[in-house]
Amino acid sequence: MAEATLPGAAEARPEPRLSTARSWGGLAARGSAAIDARDWLRNPRAVIGPALAQGAGRSYGDSGLIDQGAMIDARGLDRIEAIDANGIAVAEAGVSLAALTAQALPRGWFLPVTPGTRFVTLGGALANDVHGKNHHALGTFGRHVEWFDLARSDGRVLRCSPAENAGLYAATIGGMGLTGLVTRMALRMIPVKGPFMRQDTLPFASLDGFFDIAAASDGSHAYTVAWIDSLARGAALGRGVFFRANHADEPGEVTAPARALPFLPFTPPVSLLNPITLGAFNRLYRFANRRDLRDALVPYQPFFYPLDRVSGWNRAYGLRGLRQHQSVVPKAVAREAVAEMLSATHRAGQASFLTVLKLFGDVASPGLMSFPMPGATLTLDFPHRGARTDALLGELDRIAIAAGGRVNPYKDARMPAATFEASFPHWRDFARHIDPGFSSNFWRRVAG
Repeated sequence: MAEATLPGAAEARPEPRLSTARSWGGLAARGSAAIDARDWLRNPRAVIGPALAQGAGRSYGDSGLIDQGAMIDARGLDRIEAIDANGIAVAEAGVSLAALTAQALPRGWFLPVTPGTRFVTLGGALANDVHGKNHHALGTFGRHVEWFDLARSDGRVLRCSPAENAGLYAATIGGMGLTGLVTRMALRMIPVKGPFMRQDTLPFASLDGFFDIAAASDGSHAYTVAWIDSLARGAALGRGVFFRANHADEPGEVTAPARALPFLPFTPPVSLLNPITLGAFNRLYRFANRRDLRDALVPYQPFFYPLDRVSGWNRAYGLRGLRQHQSVVPKAVAREAVAEMLSATHRAGQASFLTVLKLFGDVASPGLMSFPMPGATLTLDFPHRGARTDALLGELDRIAIAAGGRVNPYKDARMPAATFEASFPHWRDFARHIDPGFSSNFWRRVAG
């Protein structure tokens, strides 16, 4: 199936409606039409203006949105076709990680890579080439995708793999949805004994403590990550709690995830996150994790997806939404660069609500635009306060780029072209593979 044309593509016409697509950070697609993916596939040539697919809408920035275009709703591509005896799952791109896990885990298989929420779709995970807590061991999501089918705006459907349409295969992995609509894929899963993790919880007093624990953990634990107390200063700068885990050998019944706790029925006009509420949360979190806890047997859901327990937690950031900043800097300068970024948030008077730090390994991705590189990656979340927040994010860009690092485009909402080019100097090699019928607000901003 190197190339095919969808039957009936010339006759049927998509039925657009007003798009209500939004990002998890609170941005909206303005003046765009919403089109069901199956309708678009029947006649992609009938769409007027640029198109872009969206799955679950869990991207933070604007790389998953297009103004004055067509938002292709891919959630209806939700069929799991097979999970074979070798752990190869064939599924449509609108299948969520949660849905795939629900079928795969009872058979002894688990996702090779998962981000911090199970609600993203397979297509979104591929488009962002997502990483997880095990990057140092297994790399990014795209490394485990054996092939996918890519629908282009000219009506062709191409099978893409390292052996077929290899250029499009590399460009689509981490390609932010700009190469076309991924319709289905084959994902190579990993074997597990059951639904449990063996987890260590290790509090540390400073950034030095993080790097010492991380260096000692990556060889022994498949999954590592740390929460950072964003309010800590001075000698305590960068203090936090380190979590590391492996899949447990104990078998067990796979249970449904706990029902999400209700949060807010509406989005408040202003952010609920301020120095008082954030200080209280940080103190409570540190107290709850104040002791070393080794080899605890825990279900996989709270380890991988702690925020999924709170429904609509992004509403706490208010009507203006949130801005997330993620960067990666080389290991040789990581301690200094991370300390400088944390200090920059203090100088700006804007503390991050959820601050995450981990080490990326040297497992390369097949994607041309994959974000991870060997080094330390710092993720920060801020309520959007207009120019103040944009200025801070620009300063964080500057620190990361000056350190020889890069800024994550998949979580961005305001990156200038210069930061993008410094992060991905070979982006023009990728641009040659973009579908001429696809674009995004992010791409318009950074590439013109």
